Amino acid sequence: MAGFALAVVVATPEHEKKRRPQTGENGDKPQCNKIKHEPDYLPLTAALYTRRFWLLTLAALLVAGLTFSLGCWQLRRADEKKTTQAAVDAGSALAALDGQALAAIENPTQVFYRPAQLQGVWLPVHTVYLDNRPMNGRVGFWVLTPLALQGSGRVILVQRGWVPRNFLARERLPAISTPAGLVTVTGRVAPPPSKLYAFAGADGGAIRQNLDMAAFRAETGLPLLALSLLQTGAPSEGLLRDWPAPHLGVDRHYGYAFQWFGLSALVLMLYAWFQLLAPLRNSSRAACRD
Repeated sequence: MAGFALAVVVATPEHEKKRRPQTGENGDKPQCNKIKHEPDYLPLTAALYTRRFWLLTLAALLVAGLTFSLGCWQLRRADEKKTTQAAVDAGSALAALDGQALAAIENPTQVFYRPAQLQGVWLPVHTVYLDNRPMNGRVGFWVLTPLALQGSGRVILVQRGWVPRNFLARERLPAISTPAGLVTVTGRVAPPPSKLYAFAGADGGAIRQNLDMAAFRAETGLPLLALSLLQTGAPSEGLLRDWPAPHLGVDRHYGYAFQWFGLSALVLMLYAWFQLLAPLRNSSRAACRD
């Protein structure tokens, strides 16, 4: 028995020596099998000669270039808005315009957001209520009334303020007062009221969704100026005048630019990973299999 045990002990190292290389080879097999289950990317050198590779390259460059150019465009728009905002801030510090000076302006955009103090007579028969207009988080009407300017023969459309509407009787006009005779109105010069989406037939009558200045001029026959006055001051005549300060949204363009630049970078990173790095990685693993 002692001799048999000694023979087993002596033979064991020889068996281990013979088994170790085999174990090493078997240990490599699972890794190679694992490689076979990797995504089927062509090696990079082979991918360069495929039509699919160049089509994807062209598409990635086009999308990345387009999104990058859109980001640059948003930056240019931000610069334009900054220039306009500076002009608005400078104009608001100028002396108030009177009716005659305002009527003599040839280019209305030169006096937008300038203060004005006008004298004239209200024309309440042409009052318009613009629907779905907010103020302080509430939706109601913006009330617009033409003002015949004293001594100029011209008429300006005044955005007089905001009033809530009756949602139970939607066609009922709110109660506001319009002083008769000569009045003095203070405010700032503004473009015509902004337009909302409206269905056909929603721009007629006292309650309207939008007001087109040229169409309203033809409808009323009034010599309307191509601008309006945003009346400011304390609430009066049943109207609120908490207008927001002029702000052209420069920060919004910077946000859009960041999104476009981010999308451009994402396209390039995805292209680099799936079209360059993954095939290159597969090429090195193919060499391991060989």
